[in-house]
Amino acid sequence: MKMSEKWVYLFKEGNAKMKSRLGGKGANLAEMTTLDLPIPPGFTLTTKACLEYYNNDKSLPDGCEEQIDRALAETEKMTGKKFGDKKNPLLVSVRSGAPISMPGMMDTVLNLGLTDEVVEGIIESTGDKRFVFDVYRRFIQMFSDIVLKVPLGKFEKVLESVKKEEGAEFDKDISPKGYERIVNEYKSIVKREAKRPFPSDPREQLLLTINAVFESWNNKRAITYRKINNIPDSLGTAVNVQTMVFGNLGEDSATGVAFTRNPADGENHLYGEYLTNAQGEDVVAGIRTPKSIDELKNENFKAYTELAKTCRLLERHYRDTQDVEFTIERFKLWMLQTRTGKRTALAAVKIAVDMVEEGLITKEEALKRVETRQIDMLLHPMIDPKAEVDPVAKGLPASPGAATGRVVFEPEDAVELNKRKEPSILVRFETSPEDIAGMHACEGILTQRGGMTSHAAVVSRAMGKPCIVGCESISVSYAKNEFRVKNLVVKNGDTITLDGVTGRVMMGEVPKVTASLKGEFGKLLGYADEVRRLGVRANADTPEQARVAHGFGAEGIGLCRTEHMFFGEERIRAMREMILTDNIEQRKKALSKLLPMQKEDFKKFFHEMAGLPVIIRTLDPPLHEFLPKKPKQIRELAKEMNIGEDRLVQKISSLSELNPMLGHRGCRLGISYPEITEMQARAIFEAACEVKKEGKEVLAEVMIPVVNEAREFENQKEIVDKVAKNVMSEYGMKIKYMVGIMIELPRACLTADLIAKKAEFFSFGTNDLTQTTFGFSRDDVGKILPDYIEKGILKFDPFQRIDEEGMGDLIKMGIEKGRSTNPKLEIGICGEHGGEPHSIDFCQRAGMNYVSCSPYRVPVARLAAAHAVLRQKEAKNQ
Repeated sequence: MKMSEKWVYLFKEGNAKMKSRLGGKGANLAEMTTLDLPIPPGFTLTTKACLEYYNNDKSLPDGCEEQIDRALAETEKMTGKKFGDKKNPLLVSVRSGAPISMPGMMDTVLNLGLTDEVVEGIIESTGDKRFVFDVYRRFIQMFSDIVLKVPLGKFEKVLESVKKEEGAEFDKDISPKGYERIVNEYKSIVKREAKRPFPSDPREQLLLTINAVFESWNNKRAITYRKINNIPDSLGTAVNVQTMVFGNLGEDSATGVAFTRNPADGENHLYGEYLTNAQGEDVVAGIRTPKSIDELKNENFKAYTELAKTCRLLERHYRDTQDVEFTIERFKLWMLQTRTGKRTALAAVKIAVDMVEEGLITKEEALKRVETRQIDMLLHPMIDPKAEVDPVAKGLPASPGAATGRVVFEPEDAVELNKRKEPSILVRFETSPEDIAGMHACEGILTQRGGMTSHAAVVSRAMGKPCIVGCESISVSYAKNEFRVKNLVVKNGDTITLDGVTGRVMMGEVPKVTASLKGEFGKLLGYADEVRRLGVRANADTPEQARVAHGFGAEGIGLCRTEHMFFGEERIRAMREMILTDNIEQRKKALSKLLPMQKEDFKKFFHEMAGLPVIIRTLDPPLHEFLPKKPKQIRELAKEMNIGEDRLVQKISSLSELNPMLGHRGCRLGISYPEITEMQARAIFEAACEVKKEGKEVLAEVMIPVVNEAREFENQKEIVDKVAKNVMSEYGMKIKYMVGIMIELPRACLTADLIAKKAEFFSFGTNDLTQTTFGFSRDDVGKILPDYIEKGILKFDPFQRIDEEGMGDLIKMGIEKGRSTNPKLEIGICGEHGGEPHSIDFCQRAGMNYVSCSPYRVPVARLAAAHAVLRQKEAKNQ
């Protein structure tokens, strides 16, 4: 590397646009410095220095140490203090700061620069022995844990022992002599465990800590967090070295965290917590239950007013909700950090819409501020307001939503239950960054200690999980794997329900309700509808599902699977009669029993969708799926149908196939048994005519499945058109309708130009198209995919997200060839991919007309379709 490479920037040398180089924390400290806010001086080592540290055999790059020394000297000038000086020492904090916020995942060391000599000098100049030894023991503990890898528990035992001896409730109540004793015992622990004395050279302390913070980029919890949040490993972290200010100098000092708006519900008021006579880690660690920021107004009105003013300035400057850390040292306010505030899905939507209405941001910016996964979270259940509940405990409602699951006390247990698809509630005394995997795996989080800005609260809000913190009425025992509430004992494996809106904890499962598109939620989706170009339809098999989908803004039904309607008691009997007969007349007679039932179903769909398109797929699965498999069921059916059991077994055997997914199904059934297609077409068009007769608009689209040859489609379309013509003649009216195909076989893509000559629409059935493209069985691929993804053979599950490299090319070929012979061809997608944001983005780029997804994914698809347009616009402008 060239010596001219700049590895270190003073805060005054950077700005907010340098996040990729200075990390989020460093860039924002630089920006706040340029805004002339009260920022303790310091400097930042770049993310590039971190990456070079790993390339350089875990050593700082050439020239970096010299730049650190120069930046340190400049910081000494700005503060009038000197690093390592006995009389007026400069103490610093060393903190990580990645380009994308990863709260609590990497390491921090505070109060760096203390040595025995420096401590003596500060005591001599301040006369405050308690404060100095408190700061020193904190530094030894943090440095030894993070840099020297001495287990934290060994220090905690000493601290708790001294507190017990002195009858001190909190750390701040320990006497000066008690703190001095703690320091001496801590140093003995270091010598014994680290096999070396505690470092007495401040420069050595600094360099070792910088290395340790770079190392924390690749600690287990940071790697897990990046994996969960799709953050690239190649970004690296910056390191911020900042002058210490002290919130633990006494009752005139404090430290805290504040949000410019409420991160739980989005309300526009200053929100946060603080502790008097404390340092920053005390607030997030939940060591003492903090006070609401509103109380600061009474304790220190000047500092509160300045904080509120600064927060308003920062929100206006960044045009987004800010999460700030601050310290008050002897009544003076210092700002230590600002970053975009993590917020719940509920808050994200409200804040985005409110800021549009306040004129702070545009509608397009509002859409970018809300992630599709947050919309998904908003559709998660809440406690049914009509339900009778009997709370056993109540804590602080840190993250909304409702969750039910089995109680677990260890994060690893939550991960294990998640693997078995069993919901869990993680119950902890308090959470720490090491718990991240379990927090991700569980359904909800309950902690005995901690406040609304504690680790559990911040992380659960980001994950969209219900969370209750500071539930001090419970007593958690890890040793016994239980928690107690008065006389109630709740053990590992017991089921509880959390209400993250009110903070209530209930035993057992409590009824829940789902969300509706009201207020800001509806407004945001309205913004999305103004921007998006893709239509959004729903896959629905029942009128009730269609009603839900319509309520969520679906613009039609993209897939109605008619076979799901055949499993009712009366219907399955008629279906089985049709299957078991070898006589065409008897088969038609059985189908005639199904006709009125199908017609009524279709009428309900047409009523519900009120003139919007309804795509109805003709019978798709093989006939043996409608027949029993077990001997007892076969005997019962033989008796019911009045046929011999041997004959029934023979019939089932004759229909069974080695590979039914590629067998006698879809259009192949319609070709073998045209009367099935005739009955379904008649049911569709009679329903359409009868609904239109009531004065309502109808748009029916008939979809033929499993087509890979143009002549297959032409055969089935001829039947549908003939029935449509006859029915419309009988009812004396015209119905708008279309006939198209479901593309789920590669050959259909290859011959799309031939099929499109007669087809009026294509709908890509990507579930089966993924199977047939990859040669994976959807039912058995679970044995293969985890290995493929873990070993990097596949980057993701292609059944969840469209494989653009392979299947994507097939789809694009199908679209291009289809429109080459039929420019007006309507094209959509109706597999599960229709509700997946990356896949929706592909559909937009591929030129489809619409996507279709499950009813509860419709709002997600509406936002994802808008995001796809905005991304295309950004790409064009670059």
